[in-house]
Amino acid sequence: MARHSLINNSPVDRLILFVNKVLLVLIVLAVIVPIAYVLIGSFLKPNILLNQGISFNPDHWTLDGYRRIFEDGSIVRGFLNSVFYASGFTFVAVVFTVLAGYSLSVETLVGKKVITIFFLFAMFFNGGMIPTYLVVRNLGMLNTPWAIILPGAVGVWNIILTRTFFKGVPNELKEAAQIDGASDLKIFLSVILPLSKPIIFVIALFAFIGQWNSYFNAMIYLDDQSLYPLQLVLREILVQNEVPPGMIADQLARAEMQRIAEMIKYSSIVVASLPLMVMYPFFQKYFEKGVMVGSLK
Repeated sequence: MARHSLINNSPVDRLILFVNKVLLVLIVLAVIVPIAYVLIGSFLKPNILLNQGISFNPDHWTLDGYRRIFEDGSIVRGFLNSVFYASGFTFVAVVFTVLAGYSLSVETLVGKKVITIFFLFAMFFNGGMIPTYLVVRNLGMLNTPWAIILPGAVGVWNIILTRTFFKGVPNELKEAAQIDGASDLKIFLSVILPLSKPIIFVIALFAFIGQWNSYFNAMIYLDDQSLYPLQLVLREILVQNEVPPGMIADQLARAEMQRIAEMIKYSSIVVASLPLMVMYPFFQKYFEKGVMVGSLK
């Protein structure tokens, strides 16, 4: 009877639920339809894609776009550069964020309030693009991978999130380890880190996605095209409409070149998005738990 009363909603409740379902369906369609369009378009022949649009006829499909991408060195090189930059950026972000967050969570840390105020001030106020560029230049990092990996790797908000998570770890665990004779480093490595997988995965996911999608720093700090990340190569293809000559090196008419360039654009988007789509399902359970615990405790 109680269960029946719970599902016996009033007309207003049913209307609200109906509106929510409609909105959710529209949001899902707004996300899925562009992804499906780009994915299908990447397999279509150029003339079919431009003249007829999306087609599910197998005779209209081709892998020529992907073949041209992987035969061209700029896309493959950009992909490998992005993997290196995102992995290095994530490693630096996780290590320093976890160390700073744990240090600020220790009540006996001398000067903790001053350090926290300094971090908060730096979160709201910064020198801007030109002073940052001058710092990177004076450190000799221009046109090197360090200019992409180091600047911005440690975010104050992530440190605060990590500190909040560490404050939720029971002190009894630390005290028990101290009674057993464990040092502070031993406690951190053997007790704290095994319990911190959710927040570590959250920081890693934030850092990897942010760096993978970034192209602005590379556009400012890198001149050597062999160091360009995939997103910067993709920007030249999508925004500036400049497809690398190696992909369409054949003696084709201008119209045919434009059709092939359109197909290459769709294929490039799929290649650039694939690592994130593959990675996210493995991080999802840690992502949800880490964000909730880090923000509520």
